[in-house]
Amino acid sequence: MTNTTATRTSSAIDTVATDYFKKLLELSPEFATSLGLPGSEAAYSDYSPAGTAAQVQAARAALDALESLNPADTVDEITLDAMHERLGLEIEIANTRRTELNNIASPAQDIRSIFDLMPQESAKDFAFIAERMHNLPAAMEGYIASLRDSAARGLVSAVRQVKIVTTQALDYAKPGGFFDTLAAAGSKIAPELGERLASGAQRANAAYLNLADVLENELLPLAPEKDAVGREYYSLMSRRFLGAAVDLEETYAWGVQELANIIAEQERVAKLVSPGASVEEAKAILNGDPARQLNGTDALQAWMQEKSDAAIQALAGTHFDIPAPMDQIQCMIAPTQEGGIYYTGPSEDFSRPGRMWWSVPVGEDKFTTWAELTTVYHEGVPGHHLQVATAVLARETLNDWRRHACWVSGHGEGWALYAERLMFDLGFLSDPGDYMGMLDAQRMRAARVVFDIGVHLELEIPEAWGNGTWDSENGFAFLEKNLDISAGQLQFEFTRYLGWPGQAPAYKVGQRLWEQIRDERSARASGDFDLKEFHSQALNVGSVGLDTLRRALLG
Repeated sequence: MTNTTATRTSSAIDTVATDYFKKLLELSPEFATSLGLPGSEAAYSDYSPAGTAAQVQAARAALDALESLNPADTVDEITLDAMHERLGLEIEIANTRRTELNNIASPAQDIRSIFDLMPQESAKDFAFIAERMHNLPAAMEGYIASLRDSAARGLVSAVRQVKIVTTQALDYAKPGGFFDTLAAAGSKIAPELGERLASGAQRANAAYLNLADVLENELLPLAPEKDAVGREYYSLMSRRFLGAAVDLEETYAWGVQELANIIAEQERVAKLVSPGASVEEAKAILNGDPARQLNGTDALQAWMQEKSDAAIQALAGTHFDIPAPMDQIQCMIAPTQEGGIYYTGPSEDFSRPGRMWWSVPVGEDKFTTWAELTTVYHEGVPGHHLQVATAVLARETLNDWRRHACWVSGHGEGWALYAERLMFDLGFLSDPGDYMGMLDAQRMRAARVVFDIGVHLELEIPEAWGNGTWDSENGFAFLEKNLDISAGQLQFEFTRYLGWPGQAPAYKVGQRLWEQIRDERSARASGDFDLKEFHSQALNVGSVGLDTLRRALLG
């Protein structure tokens, strides 16, 4: 298959995809909010088993509608390929009857985090916020019903995840916590809504306290101590996050070798920072350099914005197509303090720009630029912002499902890691310190391949890192040696990998698959390979599974 960015006539397959997209908006008002679409600003999804059944029914109906249709062009071929892969897989996952519960990407966080994407500037904005807070308890009851349904089938997340989500829920609901703070902010802008906002916050707090109670008193006694999810479920999750079926043992062995290669390169670069220095000594020198330090979140936010803007200016028109309005990105300090850095896409009309968020753990107020510059490129340009905004702009070519609803971690995060490496290749990380930072980020992602597959499949530990079989305890010690991040971030990441199997390796494995596709295209071009053209074509496909992307770009 090959893709095209020319204006095209909507096809019958586009109609099925668009109808399915509309059904997703109906079933998930939060999804509409994330896209900046009006009409359901105060509503919530049905998080109960009935809500899951409705999602499955919608996916099956779409697949049934596609059965009698033939693709009109190559864009249709990709849509058909992607919908069969994505929707079929989601039905498989729903049939496991497992309900997500982890420290980063489950309804326990999603029900709260949607408020981060809601406008907070006018009385009208806070009227929607007040109503959504009042609707939150019903959403939480649906989620609790799903947790109980899974528990009745013997499917409960590990003790570690139950405990951390209990802590998160109590933190959200504490006096002066997230909802109280949000209500207070709204009352200043719209005093007439003060009472409604306050009662909404009270209801939201009560709902999260109820979740904490259910987790502690119902699920915790049933939760397994073992974090490993096993091969069958892990394989399913790996497919979800990659959009590709990979040989897990081969990928694990590749991850072990990739980690060794990165460490060897770090040892070489350390001597460029200071002759004879070890990696640890070079990092200490970089950390002690006043020119590479930022004090406070205000300075961090300003630096993020400066570097993001500079990247857009330098890359636009030379290495990438970055037309307005996607030439704007907003860098933000997140309202939570859970750790992690993430990107949220622009609204359909770009009135809300793409945003890079930094969730700074409590007590952390010093940051080092050498370690973080590569992250700015990962989340911004040429990483997630360029990728997501390109798809949002491709309305003349891609249907709404392709532009907004089809997101695959291995494609998206693999591209973002590919973008980090590309920025080094283009000379933007030529400073030895900045290059060390990029290598450190790559080292972390390679270590995650080893940790995630090794622990969840309980594989043998490579000789270089110990002996016996991987488990959570020796896995944590391994991460300590390979993830040079703060204690708070390390604990967050460790818990995330254990509770969200298959997602963390999708970054590095996705990068590997992206580079394989690029290198094969280059080899076929016989010296006439245009990298900018390849990037434009690849990004205009939109986010699809990596097997679909391979077929789209290589045939």
